[in-house]
Amino acid sequence: MNGAGGVLTAVLAGPRTGAAAALASRHDGTPPVTTPREAAREAARRELSKRMYHENDPGLVRRALNAFWDWIDRLFGAASAATPGGTLGLVVIVLTAVAVVAALWWRLGTPHRTPVPSAALFDDRPRSAAEHRAAAEAHAARGHWNQAVQERMRAVVRSLEERALLDPRPGRTADEAAAEASRSLPSHTDRLRAAAHDFDDITYGGRTGDPRAYQRLTELDRDLERTRPVLAGDTRGTDRNTAHDGHPGATS
Repeated sequence: MNGAGGVLTAVLAGPRTGAAAALASRHDGTPPVTTPREAAREAARRELSKRMYHENDPGLVRRALNAFWDWIDRLFGAASAATPGGTLGLVVIVLTAVAVVAALWWRLGTPHRTPVPSAALFDDRPRSAAEHRAAAEAHAARGHWNQAVQERMRAVVRSLEERALLDPRPGRTADEAAAEASRSLPSHTDRLRAAAHDFDDITYGGRTGDPRAYQRLTELDRDLERTRPVLAGDTRGTDRNTAHDGHPGATS
């Protein structure tokens, strides 16, 4: 036997491993041992899911940031591709838009909330000043300060109408009533305007009434009842109103 034949004989006679075993199994009729594809995939998935393979993975926050910046990069990439001049053209457009917004802000100033226009004081059947006062006191007793302030302001205006200091006029607003009443009751001008402001803010501006606002209106109502109006061309009434008991607007 020559050398080559001896080597071939030794290989065939030796342990059958690997490809040689699989080849030999075909010759002796025994089927090879194989693992199904799905089982192999599941085994690989279980193996790769072990913690040891993920110790250096980024955290949830880091992954979210990476996803965000990837989205920004894709967005700018798409925008620059659609913009004449590419990235440089996109930068120029963005800077131009910022400059326009800054110029408008400087020219027009900070946006302010549009004030809610005043509406009519009275929205139901005519009632006397005494009835409005009684309703106000009832609301105040229950802690319903919004309604209490509203009814007390209506009592003030109705009282002025009953005293002929204001002409009865449907649709009059609190601001209009305060401005008109100030002509015959000048010593109470500031308090009348403040009362109208409270009424508008609480009724139409979303502000919540409180005991202090109601107390201010109650005191104003009482002081107006004791104040002598100033007729056109009469300055003596103002002097007497401001001199009585050192309380502006109160007379005997």
